[in-house]
Amino acid sequence: MLPTRNGNQEKQGPASRRALLAWASYDWGNNAFATLIQTFIFAAYFTRQVAESEQQGTTLWGLTLGISGVLVAVSAPLLGAIADQAGRHKPWIALFTLLSVTATALLWFIRPTPEFVIPALILLGIGTLGSQIALLFYNALLPQLTTTERFGRWSGWGWSAGYAGGLLCLALAWFLLIREGAWLPLDPESAEPVRATFLLAAGWYLLFSLPLLLFTPDSPSKNKPARQAISDGLGQLRDTLRHIRHYRPVAHFLIARLIYSDGMATLFAMGGVYAAGTFGMEPREVLLFGIALNVTAGLGAASFAWITDRLGSRRTILVSLVGLIVPGTFILLVESTLLFWALGMVLGLFVGPVQSASRALMASLSPETLRREMFGFYALSGKATAFLGPLFVGGLTYLSGSQRVGMGMIIVYFVAGFVLLLLLLAGERKHDLES
Repeated sequence: MLPTRNGNQEKQGPASRRALLAWASYDWGNNAFATLIQTFIFAAYFTRQVAESEQQGTTLWGLTLGISGVLVAVSAPLLGAIADQAGRHKPWIALFTLLSVTATALLWFIRPTPEFVIPALILLGIGTLGSQIALLFYNALLPQLTTTERFGRWSGWGWSAGYAGGLLCLALAWFLLIREGAWLPLDPESAEPVRATFLLAAGWYLLFSLPLLLFTPDSPSKNKPARQAISDGLGQLRDTLRHIRHYRPVAHFLIARLIYSDGMATLFAMGGVYAAGTFGMEPREVLLFGIALNVTAGLGAASFAWITDRLGSRRTILVSLVGLIVPGTFILLVESTLLFWALGMVLGLFVGPVQSASRALMASLSPETLRREMFGFYALSGKATAFLGPLFVGGLTYLSGSQRVGMGMIIVYFVAGFVLLLLLLAGERKHDLES
Protein backbone atom coordinates (compact mmCIF):
# COMPACT_ATOMS: atom_id res chain seq x y z
CA MET A 1 0.00 0.00 0.00
CA LEU A 2 1.23 3.47 -0.81
CA PRO A 3 2.05 5.85 2.03
CA THR A 4 -0.61 8.53 2.51
CA ARG A 5 -0.09 12.24 2.73
CA ASN A 6 -0.41 12.30 6.50
CA GLY A 7 0.99 8.90 7.49
CA ASN A 8 -1.34 8.57 10.49
CA GLN A 9 -3.33 5.40 11.11
CA GLU A 10 -6.88 5.35 12.37
CA LYS A 11 -6.83 1.86 13.87
CA GLN A 12 -8.74 1.52 17.12
CA GLY A 13 -10.36 -1.26 19.14
CA PRO A 14 -13.88 -2.55 18.47
CA ALA A 15 -16.65 -0.25 19.66
CA SER A 16 -19.21 -1.24 22.30
CA ARG A 17 -22.49 -2.93 21.35
CA ARG A 18 -24.32 0.30 22.23
CA ALA A 19 -22.13 2.23 19.80
CA LEU A 20 -22.79 -0.30 17.04
CA LEU A 21 -26.54 -0.30 17.66
CA ALA A 22 -26.41 3.49 17.53
CA TRP A 23 -24.59 3.20 14.19
CA ALA A 24 -27.26 0.81 12.83
CA SER A 25 -30.03 3.15 13.99
CA TYR A 26 -28.89 5.61 11.32
CA ASP A 27 -29.93 3.12 8.63
CA TRP A 28 -33.31 2.88 10.39
CA GLY A 29 -33.76 6.66 10.20
CA ASN A 30 -32.25 7.38 6.79
CA ASN A 31 -34.51 4.88 5.05
CA ALA A 32 -37.57 6.98 5.87
CA PHE A 33 -36.35 9.43 3.23
CA ALA A 34 -35.88 6.68 0.65
CA THR A 35 -39.23 5.03 1.43
CA LEU A 36 -41.60 7.96 1.93
CA ILE A 37 -40.00 10.58 -0.28
CA GLN A 38 -38.18 8.84 -3.13
CA THR A 39 -40.27 5.70 -3.54
CA PHE A 40 -43.85 5.89 -2.33
CA ILE A 41 -45.66 8.97 -0.98
CA PHE A 42 -43.91 12.07 -2.31
CA ALA A 43 -43.12 10.41 -5.64
CA ALA A 44 -46.82 9.67 -6.20
CA TYR A 45 -47.93 13.07 -4.85
CA PHE A 46 -45.58 14.96 -7.14
CA THR A 47 -46.42 13.08 -10.33
CA ARG A 48 -50.18 12.98 -9.75
CA GLN A 49 -51.03 16.21 -7.92
CA VAL A 50 -48.21 18.74 -8.30
CA ALA A 51 -47.07 18.29 -11.91
CA GLU A 52 -49.34 19.26 -14.79
CA SER A 53 -49.56 15.63 -15.93
CA GLU A 54 -48.24 12.25 -14.79
CA GLN A 55 -46.11 12.08 -17.94
CA GLN A 56 -44.48 15.43 -17.21
CA GLY A 57 -44.12 14.58 -13.54
CA THR A 58 -42.46 11.25 -14.26
CA THR A 59 -40.04 12.85 -16.72
CA LEU A 60 -39.06 15.66 -14.35
CA TRP A 61 -38.78 13.25 -11.43
CA GLY A 62 -36.40 10.97 -13.29
CA LEU A 63 -34.36 13.91 -14.55
CA THR A 64 -33.97 15.37 -11.06
CA LEU A 65 -32.90 12.07 -9.52
CA GLY A 66 -30.49 11.56 -12.42
CA ILE A 67 -28.88 14.97 -11.93
CA SER A 68 -28.65 14.37 -8.18
CA GLY A 69 -26.98 11.02 -8.81
CA VAL A 70 -24.40 12.62 -11.09
CA LEU A 71 -23.62 15.28 -8.46
CA VAL A 72 -23.17 12.58 -5.83
CA ALA A 73 -20.95 10.53 -8.15
CA VAL A 74 -18.74 13.51 -9.01
CA SER A 75 -18.42 14.96 -5.51
CA ALA A 76 -18.21 11.82 -3.35
CA PRO A 77 -14.56 10.83 -3.98
CA LEU A 78 -13.34 14.40 -3.49
CA LEU A 79 -15.35 14.94 -0.30
CA GLY A 80 -14.13 11.58 0.98
CA ALA A 81 -10.51 12.52 0.34
CA ILE A 82 -10.93 15.86 2.10
CA ALA A 83 -12.55 14.09 5.06
CA ASP A 84 -9.61 11.65 5.20
CA GLN A 85 -7.36 14.66 5.69
CA ALA A 86 -9.65 16.32 8.24
CA GLY A 87 -9.96 13.11 10.25
CA ARG A 88 -13.51 12.98 11.58
CA HIS A 89 -16.68 11.40 10.15
CA LYS A 90 -19.51 12.66 12.34
CA PRO A 91 -19.43 16.39 11.49
CA TRP A 92 -19.91 15.44 7.83
CA ILE A 93 -22.73 13.05 8.69
CA ALA A 94 -24.41 15.74 10.81
CA LEU A 95 -24.04 18.42 8.13
CA PHE A 96 -25.46 16.42 5.24
CA THR A 97 -28.13 14.77 7.37
CA LEU A 98 -29.34 18.19 8.49
CA LEU A 99 -29.35 19.33 4.85
CA SER A 100 -31.53 16.37 3.85
CA VAL A 101 -33.82 16.66 6.88
CA THR A 102 -34.37 20.39 6.27
CA ALA A 103 -35.20 19.86 2.59
CA THR A 104 -37.60 17.04 3.53
CA ALA A 105 -39.41 19.15 6.13
CA LEU A 106 -39.77 22.04 3.68
CA LEU A 107 -41.71 19.75 1.34
CA TRP A 108 -44.67 20.49 3.64
CA PHE A 109 -45.02 23.80 1.77
CA ILE A 110 -45.38 22.09 -1.64
CA ARG A 111 -49.05 22.45 -2.48
CA PRO A 112 -50.89 20.40 -5.15
CA THR A 113 -50.56 22.94 -7.97
CA PRO A 114 -48.10 23.19 -10.90
CA GLU A 115 -46.60 26.44 -9.59
CA PHE A 116 -44.78 24.36 -6.95
CA VAL A 117 -43.09 22.03 -9.46
CA ILE A 118 -39.72 23.80 -9.45
CA PRO A 119 -39.47 24.24 -5.65
CA ALA A 120 -40.45 20.57 -5.23
CA LEU A 121 -37.73 19.40 -7.58
CA ILE A 122 -35.10 21.62 -5.95
CA LEU A 123 -35.95 20.26 -2.49
CA LEU A 124 -35.99 16.69 -3.82
CA GLY A 125 -32.55 17.19 -5.33
CA ILE A 126 -31.11 18.76 -2.16
CA GLY A 127 -32.63 16.06 0.03
CA THR A 128 -31.28 13.29 -2.18
CA LEU A 129 -27.80 14.82 -2.34
CA GLY A 130 -27.66 15.29 1.43
CA SER A 131 -28.90 11.78 2.15
CA GLN A 132 -26.47 10.07 -0.23
CA ILE A 133 -23.39 12.02 0.87
CA ALA A 134 -24.23 11.42 4.54
CA LEU A 135 -24.41 7.70 3.79
CA LEU A 136 -20.89 7.86 2.31
CA PHE A 137 -19.45 8.88 5.69
CA TYR A 138 -21.82 6.61 7.60
CA ASN A 139 -20.67 3.57 5.61
CA ALA A 140 -17.03 4.52 6.09
CA LEU A 141 -17.48 4.40 9.89
CA LEU A 142 -18.14 0.65 9.93
CA PRO A 143 -14.51 -0.57 9.61
CA GLN A 144 -13.36 1.34 12.67
CA LEU A 145 -16.26 0.14 14.87
CA THR A 146 -15.85 -3.62 14.63
CA THR A 147 -13.46 -6.33 13.52
CA THR A 148 -13.14 -7.63 9.98
CA GLU A 149 -14.78 -10.91 11.04
CA ARG A 150 -17.96 -9.01 12.00
CA PHE A 151 -18.32 -6.61 9.07
CA GLY A 152 -20.88 -8.84 7.38
CA ARG A 153 -23.25 -9.22 10.30
CA TRP A 154 -23.27 -5.54 11.25
CA SER A 155 -23.64 -4.40 7.66
CA GLY A 156 -26.51 -6.87 7.24
CA TRP A 157 -28.20 -5.83 10.46
CA GLY A 158 -27.89 -2.19 9.42
CA TRP A 159 -29.49 -2.86 6.04
CA SER A 160 -32.32 -4.88 7.59
CA ALA A 161 -32.89 -2.12 10.17
CA GLY A 162 -33.14 0.34 7.29
CA TYR A 163 -35.85 -1.67 5.55
CA ALA A 164 -37.74 -2.14 8.83
CA GLY A 165 -37.50 1.52 9.78
CA GLY A 166 -38.67 2.73 6.38
CA LEU A 167 -41.66 0.39 6.38
CA LEU A 168 -42.63 1.23 9.97
CA CYS A 169 -42.50 4.94 9.14
CA LEU A 170 -44.66 4.27 6.07
CA ALA A 171 -47.17 2.36 8.22
CA LEU A 172 -47.34 5.23 10.71
CA ALA A 173 -47.88 7.69 7.86
CA TRP A 174 -50.76 5.56 6.60
CA PHE A 175 -52.54 5.06 9.93
CA LEU A 176 -51.85 8.47 11.44
CA LEU A 177 -52.30 10.69 8.41
CA ILE A 178 -53.43 9.27 5.06
CA ARG A 179 -56.16 6.65 5.36
CA GLU A 180 -59.83 7.50 5.79
CA GLY A 181 -60.54 8.08 9.45
CA ALA A 182 -56.87 8.77 10.18
CA TRP A 183 -56.02 9.73 13.72
CA LEU A 184 -55.07 13.33 12.89
CA PRO A 185 -57.75 15.55 11.29
CA LEU A 186 -56.16 17.43 8.39
CA ASP A 187 -57.56 19.19 5.31
CA PRO A 188 -57.53 16.82 2.30
CA GLU A 189 -58.42 19.63 -0.13
CA SER A 190 -54.94 21.13 0.25
CA ALA A 191 -53.33 17.66 0.54
CA GLU A 192 -52.41 18.27 4.18
CA PRO A 193 -52.56 14.56 5.14
CA VAL A 194 -50.03 13.72 2.43
CA ARG A 195 -47.86 16.76 3.07
CA ALA A 196 -47.76 15.98 6.79
CA THR A 197 -46.02 12.68 5.98
CA PHE A 198 -43.03 14.72 4.79
CA LEU A 199 -42.75 16.26 8.26
CA LEU A 200 -43.00 12.76 9.72
CA ALA A 201 -40.19 11.54 7.46
CA ALA A 202 -37.98 14.50 8.39
CA GLY A 203 -38.59 14.03 12.11
CA TRP A 204 -38.01 10.28 11.88
CA TYR A 205 -34.73 10.78 9.99
CA LEU A 206 -33.50 13.38 12.48
CA LEU A 207 -34.57 11.43 15.58
CA PHE A 208 -32.88 8.18 14.62
CA SER A 209 -29.68 9.87 13.45
CA LEU A 210 -29.11 11.24 16.96
CA PRO A 211 -27.94 7.95 18.57
CA LEU A 212 -25.08 7.71 16.08
CA LEU A 213 -24.08 11.32 16.65
CA LEU A 214 -24.28 10.92 20.44
CA PHE A 215 -23.04 7.41 21.20
CA THR A 216 -20.89 6.17 18.30
CA PRO A 217 -17.17 7.00 18.62
CA ASP A 218 -15.55 9.05 15.88
CA SER A 219 -12.01 9.05 14.59
CA PRO A 220 -9.91 11.89 16.02
CA SER A 221 -9.54 15.22 14.28
CA LYS A 222 -6.21 15.86 12.55
CA ASN A 223 -6.50 19.55 13.47
CA LYS A 224 -5.83 20.78 9.96
CA PRO A 225 -7.16 24.16 8.83
CA ALA A 226 -9.96 23.80 6.31
CA ARG A 227 -7.86 25.19 3.46
CA GLN A 228 -5.05 22.71 4.12
CA ALA A 229 -7.48 19.79 4.43
CA ILE A 230 -8.99 20.69 1.05
CA SER A 231 -5.57 21.08 -0.55
CA ASP A 232 -4.30 17.82 0.92
CA GLY A 233 -7.53 16.08 -0.04
CA LEU A 234 -7.12 17.15 -3.65
CA GLY A 235 -3.55 15.89 -3.55
CA GLN A 236 -4.62 12.58 -2.02
CA LEU A 237 -7.27 12.05 -4.70
CA ARG A 238 -4.73 12.88 -7.42
CA ASP A 239 -2.22 10.43 -5.93
CA THR A 240 -4.81 7.67 -5.70
CA LEU A 241 -5.83 8.06 -9.33
CA ARG A 242 -2.20 8.24 -10.43
CA HIS A 243 -1.32 5.04 -8.59
CA ILE A 244 -4.62 3.21 -9.05
CA ARG A 245 -2.77 -0.05 -9.82
CA HIS A 246 -1.71 -0.19 -6.16
CA TYR A 247 -5.38 -0.46 -5.19
CA ARG A 248 -6.23 -3.13 -7.72
CA PRO A 249 -8.57 -5.22 -5.48
CA VAL A 250 -10.68 -2.13 -4.78
CA ALA A 251 -10.75 -1.08 -8.43
CA HIS A 252 -11.71 -4.57 -9.59
CA PHE A 253 -14.52 -4.84 -7.06
CA LEU A 254 -15.90 -1.40 -7.94
CA ILE A 255 -15.98 -2.27 -11.66
CA ALA A 256 -18.06 -5.38 -10.91
CA ARG A 257 -20.28 -3.47 -8.47
CA LEU A 258 -20.89 -0.73 -11.02
CA ILE A 259 -22.43 -3.36 -13.31
CA TYR A 260 -24.62 -5.27 -10.89
CA SER A 261 -25.70 -2.18 -8.94
CA ASP A 262 -26.92 -0.68 -12.22
CA GLY A 263 -29.03 -3.81 -12.58
CA MET A 264 -30.40 -3.30 -9.06
CA ALA A 265 -31.17 0.36 -9.72
CA THR A 266 -32.97 -0.54 -12.96
CA LEU A 267 -34.96 -3.24 -11.17
CA PHE A 268 -36.17 -0.69 -8.61
CA ALA A 269 -36.91 1.93 -11.26
CA MET A 270 -38.71 -0.32 -13.76
CA GLY A 271 -40.19 -3.11 -11.62
CA GLY A 272 -43.45 -1.29 -10.98
CA VAL A 273 -43.78 -0.38 -14.65
CA TYR A 274 -43.32 -4.04 -15.60
CA ALA A 275 -45.85 -5.22 -13.00
CA ALA A 276 -48.44 -2.77 -14.28
CA GLY A 277 -47.78 -3.21 -17.99
CA THR A 278 -47.29 -6.98 -18.28
CA PHE A 279 -49.46 -8.26 -15.44
CA GLY A 280 -52.07 -5.50 -15.41
CA MET A 281 -51.56 -4.65 -11.76
CA GLU A 282 -53.36 -1.55 -10.44
CA PRO A 283 -51.39 1.18 -8.62
CA ARG A 284 -52.57 -0.13 -5.24
CA GLU A 285 -51.37 -3.64 -6.14
CA VAL A 286 -48.01 -2.27 -7.31
CA LEU A 287 -47.68 -0.43 -3.99
CA LEU A 288 -48.43 -3.60 -2.03
CA PHE A 289 -45.94 -5.54 -4.16
CA GLY A 290 -43.27 -2.90 -3.49
CA ILE A 291 -43.91 -3.09 0.25
CA ALA A 292 -43.75 -6.89 0.19
CA LEU A 293 -40.49 -6.73 -1.78
CA ASN A 294 -39.01 -4.42 0.86
CA VAL A 295 -40.08 -6.82 3.62
CA THR A 296 -38.38 -9.79 1.98
CA ALA A 297 -35.28 -7.69 1.22
CA GLY A 298 -35.01 -6.77 4.90
CA LEU A 299 -35.48 -10.39 5.95
CA GLY A 300 -32.82 -11.44 3.47
CA ALA A 301 -30.31 -8.87 4.74
CA ALA A 302 -30.92 -9.95 8.34
CA SER A 303 -30.74 -13.68 7.64
CA PHE A 304 -27.55 -13.36 5.57
CA ALA A 305 -25.82 -11.16 8.18
CA TRP A 306 -24.19 -14.14 9.94
CA ILE A 307 -23.79 -16.09 6.71
CA THR A 308 -21.73 -13.27 5.20
CA ASP A 309 -19.14 -13.55 7.97
CA ARG A 310 -18.91 -17.32 7.49
CA LEU A 311 -18.92 -17.43 3.69
CA GLY A 312 -17.06 -14.17 3.14
CA SER A 313 -18.50 -11.06 1.52
CA ARG A 314 -17.41 -11.92 -2.02
CA ARG A 315 -19.02 -15.38 -1.96
CA THR A 316 -22.18 -13.92 -0.42
CA ILE A 317 -22.46 -11.42 -3.28
CA LEU A 318 -21.94 -14.20 -5.84
CA VAL A 319 -24.57 -16.44 -4.21
CA SER A 320 -27.00 -13.52 -3.97
CA LEU A 321 -26.52 -12.61 -7.61
CA VAL A 322 -27.45 -16.18 -8.54
CA GLY A 323 -30.47 -15.68 -6.26
CA LEU A 324 -31.41 -12.66 -8.39
CA ILE A 325 -30.64 -14.21 -11.78
CA VAL A 326 -32.66 -17.44 -11.42
CA PRO A 327 -36.03 -16.12 -10.17
CA GLY A 328 -35.55 -12.97 -12.25
CA THR A 329 -35.29 -15.08 -15.40
CA PHE A 330 -38.43 -17.04 -14.53
CA ILE A 331 -40.31 -13.79 -13.84
CA LEU A 332 -39.72 -12.88 -17.49
CA LEU A 333 -41.31 -16.16 -18.60
CA VAL A 334 -44.32 -16.75 -16.35
CA GLU A 335 -47.86 -15.61 -17.22
CA SER A 336 -49.49 -16.09 -13.81
CA THR A 337 -49.78 -13.11 -11.46
CA LEU A 338 -49.56 -15.51 -8.51
CA LEU A 339 -46.24 -16.90 -9.79
CA PHE A 340 -45.03 -13.35 -10.42
CA TRP A 341 -45.70 -12.55 -6.74
CA ALA A 342 -44.05 -15.75 -5.52
CA LEU A 343 -40.93 -15.32 -7.65
CA GLY A 344 -40.75 -11.65 -6.73
CA MET A 345 -40.66 -12.51 -3.04
CA VAL A 346 -37.86 -15.04 -3.64
CA LEU A 347 -35.94 -12.44 -5.63
CA GLY A 348 -36.45 -9.91 -2.83
CA LEU A 349 -34.70 -12.20 -0.34
CA PHE A 350 -31.42 -11.68 -2.24
CA VAL A 351 -31.71 -7.91 -2.79
CA GLY A 352 -30.67 -7.00 0.77
CA PRO A 353 -27.71 -9.44 0.97
CA VAL A 354 -26.17 -8.06 -2.25
CA GLN A 355 -26.27 -4.55 -0.79
CA SER A 356 -25.10 -5.38 2.72
CA ALA A 357 -22.35 -7.78 1.61
CA SER A 358 -21.08 -5.17 -0.88
CA ARG A 359 -20.70 -2.64 1.94
CA ALA A 360 -18.93 -5.24 4.09
CA LEU A 361 -16.53 -6.16 1.26
CA MET A 362 -15.74 -2.50 0.63
CA ALA A 363 -15.02 -2.06 4.33
CA SER A 364 -12.53 -4.94 4.28
CA LEU A 365 -10.79 -3.81 1.08
CA SER A 366 -10.40 -0.11 1.92
CA PRO A 367 -6.95 1.05 3.15
CA GLU A 368 -7.35 2.56 6.62
CA THR A 369 -5.95 5.98 5.78
CA LEU A 370 -7.98 6.33 2.56
CA ARG A 371 -11.23 4.92 3.88
CA ARG A 372 -13.58 7.84 3.22
CA GLU A 373 -12.10 8.47 -0.22
CA MET A 374 -12.57 4.79 -1.09
CA PHE A 375 -16.18 4.91 0.05
CA GLY A 376 -16.50 7.97 -2.14
CA PHE A 377 -15.49 5.81 -5.09
CA TYR A 378 -17.96 3.24 -3.77
CA ALA A 379 -20.71 5.87 -4.03
CA LEU A 380 -19.43 6.74 -7.51
CA SER A 381 -19.70 3.12 -8.63
CA GLY A 382 -23.32 3.05 -7.53
CA LYS A 383 -24.32 6.24 -9.34
CA ALA A 384 -22.06 6.93 -12.33
CA THR A 385 -23.94 4.93 -14.98
CA ALA A 386 -27.23 4.16 -13.18
CA PHE A 387 -29.17 6.19 -15.76
CA LEU A 388 -28.18 3.80 -18.56
CA GLY A 389 -30.18 0.81 -17.30
CA PRO A 390 -33.65 2.36 -17.68
CA LEU A 391 -32.59 3.73 -21.08
CA PHE A 392 -31.55 0.25 -22.26
CA VAL A 393 -34.74 -1.33 -20.92
CA GLY A 394 -36.87 1.36 -22.56
CA GLY A 395 -35.01 1.08 -25.85
CA LEU A 396 -35.22 -2.72 -25.98
CA THR A 397 -38.90 -2.60 -25.08
CA TYR A 398 -39.55 -0.13 -27.89
CA LEU A 399 -37.55 -2.10 -30.48
CA SER A 400 -38.99 -5.49 -29.55
CA GLY A 401 -42.49 -4.40 -28.62
CA SER A 402 -42.21 -6.50 -25.45
CA GLN A 403 -41.61 -5.46 -21.84
CA ARG A 404 -40.33 -8.95 -21.14
CA VAL A 405 -37.51 -8.54 -23.65
CA GLY A 406 -36.70 -5.07 -22.33
CA MET A 407 -36.56 -6.23 -18.71
CA GLY A 408 -34.21 -9.01 -19.78
CA MET A 409 -31.49 -6.35 -19.77
CA ILE A 410 -31.56 -6.48 -15.95
CA ILE A 411 -30.60 -10.16 -16.03
CA VAL A 412 -27.75 -9.30 -18.41
CA TYR A 413 -26.49 -6.77 -15.83
CA PHE A 414 -26.61 -9.35 -13.04
CA VAL A 415 -24.85 -12.03 -15.10
CA ALA A 416 -22.16 -9.57 -16.22
CA GLY A 417 -21.60 -8.41 -12.63
CA PHE A 418 -21.35 -12.02 -11.46
CA VAL A 419 -18.81 -12.94 -14.14
CA LEU A 420 -16.72 -9.80 -13.57
CA LEU A 421 -16.64 -10.29 -9.80
CA LEU A 422 -15.67 -13.92 -10.28
CA LEU A 423 -12.95 -13.25 -12.86
CA LEU A 424 -11.51 -9.92 -11.79
CA LEU A 425 -11.02 -10.92 -8.17
CA ALA A 426 -10.19 -14.58 -8.70
CA GLY A 427 -6.45 -14.00 -8.66
CA GLU A 428 -6.29 -11.75 -5.58
CA ARG A 429 -5.02 -13.01 -2.25
CA LYS A 430 -7.67 -14.40 0.02
CA HIS A 431 -7.14 -11.95 2.87
CA ASP A 432 -7.72 -9.04 0.45
CA LEU A 433 -11.07 -10.49 -0.59
CA GLU A 434 -12.84 -11.96 2.39
CA SER A 435 -14.39 -10.04 5.23
